[in-house]
Amino acid sequence: MAKKDAPSRWDRTMQQRLTRGEAAALGELYDRFASLVHGLALRVLGDEGAADRVTREVFAHIWETPESYDPAQGPLRSWVATLTHRLAVQRLRATETAALTRGGRGTREDLERKVRDASVAARADYIVTSMPVPLRTALERAYFQRRDYRQTAADLGITEDEARRRLRLGLQLVASAHESEPAGAPPGPEAAW
Repeated sequence: MAKKDAPSRWDRTMQQRLTRGEAAALGELYDRFASLVHGLALRVLGDEGAADRVTREVFAHIWETPESYDPAQGPLRSWVATLTHRLAVQRLRATETAALTRGGRGTREDLERKVRDASVAARADYIVTSMPVPLRTALERAYFQRRDYRQTAADLGITEDEARRRLRLGLQLVASAHESEPAGAPPGPEAAW
């Protein structure tokens, strides 16, 4: 495993402020991460109301237990995303299990497949939003504007080799969303990130 980057000063300071109970810190954290949290929850759950509830749960959890974040373990953004994913998957499992119990259509295997697919999609979204802007820009040109690497290079004012490098690296990062789960292991919230 690669060595973790040193936690940012902002991450450490935010965790300390939250631990002291500064409401303004929670507001600042919410402003910075609410769209990430809601987007990931929505991607997993596919329901706006459920995503709103998970968003509230995430920030309530952070407010109530700020010490559960350890800056030495990685960036606050990643921790918030992992927490969001875990809570969203728990809600999805509970909702789908309740539907199965009531005689809904589907099987346990369908539920696990749905959770796995939602987890992969949420991880891919997170990876794209977290990747460096040059990689994301190249991927967006290639994907959304149907540009090949030569056109992408011309659009961005970079060499064709650099365009190929950015596209290849960006695609490798997105593909890693599928590789996060151990082969043969049941998908679970703890293994999802």
